[in-house]
Amino acid sequence: MFKIKICGICSVKDAQLTMLAGADAVGLNFYKESARFIDPEAAQKIVGVLRPTVKRVGLFVNAAAEEINRVAEQLALDYIQLHGDEPPELLAALSERPIIRAFRFGENGAADIAEFLRGCGSGRRPDAILVDAAKPGEYGGTGEVADWDAVAAAKPALDGIPLVLAGGLTPFNVAAAIAKVRPEGVDTASGVESRPGNKDPMLVRAFVNTAKKAFQQLDGAAT
Repeated sequence: MFKIKICGICSVKDAQLTMLAGADAVGLNFYKESARFIDPEAAQKIVGVLRPTVKRVGLFVNAAAEEINRVAEQLALDYIQLHGDEPPELLAALSERPIIRAFRFGENGAADIAEFLRGCGSGRRPDAILVDAAKPGEYGGTGEVADWDAVAAAKPALDGIPLVLAGGLTPFNVAAAIAKVRPEGVDTASGVESRPGNKDPMLVRAFVNTAKKAFQQLDGAAT
């Protein structure tokens, strides 16, 4: 499981920046309505410069299983991230890659997560759960900060599934977020950008370094 993911990578330059900064995962956004959308052909150039140690995460929003599997195979994705309103039944139709199911954490809090996991029954479950801030009509990348206290309180509903925290994370708040929520990983897009789809080198490096130190402190406290 990765610890630090930079999402919405749109160029080879930003992929190299993210990799050299020390992030262990990059996110490629295949949702056409997103300001960070990238088509699979352009993404092919990006994945070509990544070291094998940097995980490739493909983000999809309400896409058909056939499309997801095709892109995942084409780009040799390490993870499939479902960031829309996908039902539990979709998981069984996806290729044997780890699945991250994202939830927009709003008024319903943990109830939506618990309901989804109940829907999985004895079938395939997500390999990680990503919690993002809720904003009506938006599927992530909004810069809105999630309610960390509510997310931390909801962790039992994950039933042992690793948590990736997203939602308005920046170099200036990620350490506090990790200390409060104690997630297995963190994810940011807008928090390290100069404008949508363009990563700021100083912010990327600062985010990765700060998150690494916070995870080290968390791991040290656990031992």
